[in-house]
Amino acid sequence: MKRACVIGWPIEHSRSPIIHGYWLREYGIDGTYTKEAVRPEEVAAFLRSLSSRGFVGCNVTVPHKEMAYAIAEEAEESARVVQAANTLWLEGDRLYAANTDTYGFMTNLSHTVPDWRAHDGPACVLGAGGAARAIVYGFLDAGIDEVRLFNRTRARAAAIAEQFGPRVKVFDWTNRSEGAREACVLVNTTAAGLKGAGTLCMDFTGFNQDCVVCDIVYVPLETELLAQARAHGLRTVDGLGMLLYQAVPGFEKWFGVRPQVTDKLRATLVADIEERSC
Repeated sequence: MKRACVIGWPIEHSRSPIIHGYWLREYGIDGTYTKEAVRPEEVAAFLRSLSSRGFVGCNVTVPHKEMAYAIAEEAEESARVVQAANTLWLEGDRLYAANTDTYGFMTNLSHTVPDWRAHDGPACVLGAGGAARAIVYGFLDAGIDEVRLFNRTRARAAAIAEQFGPRVKVFDWTNRSEGAREACVLVNTTAAGLKGAGTLCMDFTGFNQDCVVCDIVYVPLETELLAQARAHGLRTVDGLGMLLYQAVPGFEKWFGVRPQVTDKLRATLVADIEERSC
């Protein structure tokens, strides 16, 4: 039996076991995927003992992603760019790391809105954390000419722009609505809207009607940002698809099967979100 897990502190909120458990049953694989609560001071020891604990690999959630990257002996470009890892696996006695957030976001965007590049405007990203870095990387890799970053702390956005080069432009947070009106895609990577808390106060008046508005938040599935964008006739993409697709590469590494993200799997997650929200 192959065993994998997700680690974090806290970990109770993680829905990864629902996703991987579904696939294990769907493909008839003799394996398990569990939640493991690991304190920050215990992360290094836990990851170095994955094999002796019987695990073939693991997912990593907050606040352990940076430490996971530092501990890994080999890292894919996805993890090196973001300087954080959410997916680890063993090859022999060596620990490998990847960050599948870029894959998860870009795959979900292309699956949900295949013509998301309906016009040639810039991609605009709200926030400057690890998720923003992963998504900026994805847009640049997809050939977007300009990515505009908006963050309350300008210096954090400037650090990303310095890393990725001249195609990334930094804009003041106060200009986020005006500066994003030409966008082909607008993405919220901040926590605003999570569980209904906080607001981005975006004004979608005058936005290009081909713009796609995305939120990586998936609780609730339709955040205030998405509701406002939809009210202005814009297409929207919620954050649940990113969660589902980012899980695909890890499952394949651990269990040897490339799983499919299906409507039935999404419905299973939606039902769980609705149940927990009651």
